[in-house]
Amino acid sequence: MDIPAALTAASRGDQAAWDALVRQFSGLLWSIARAYRLSDADAADAVQCTWIKLVEHLDRIAEPERLAGWLSTTARHECLQLLRRAGRLPEPAEEIADSPDPAPPVDHGLIVGERNAALWRVFDDLPDRCRRLLRVLTASPPPAYAEVALALDMPVGSIGPIRQRCLNRLKALVRGDELLEERS
Repeated sequence: MDIPAALTAASRGDQAAWDALVRQFSGLLWSIARAYRLSDADAADAVQCTWIKLVEHLDRIAEPERLAGWLSTTARHECLQLLRRAGRLPEPAEEIADSPDPAPPVDHGLIVGERNAALWRVFDDLPDRCRRLLRVLTASPPPAYAEVALALDMPVGSIGPIRQRCLNRLKALVRGDELLEERS
């Protein structure tokens, strides 16, 4: 179809040219309206309003060969306007940028990496017994205390209290507190 010629003829009142344009682009407009998940009635309104806009602008289409793009853009605007009226979209004047971004900050990975590296440096300052116990207990899945006792040659009843003392010592090292001379 020669779209520029059909537009010119339709603007002069040629019904056959208008019908040809409708046949050519109706499927496109309906697919756009459906993509916005409008109800059947709203989709029909969006398509109809797009055709009305074309009638209103027939003699002002600057690039007739790009009519498909013009119709697509107009149909999208009509769909968005219907969604706004129905309250399913914010008004353009509303500040959408004020909503928090769910993505972590750009420097999040760097900060976590630095924190982990500092923690491991402090972890290396713990006594050997604490390092071994905490490594074993943080395995996934954590082993039973009986397995830990066997692997580290310590009584089952002392695992919990020693673990707590080791964690307290690690916290103090992280905070930079002065440590009491305490043997674990």
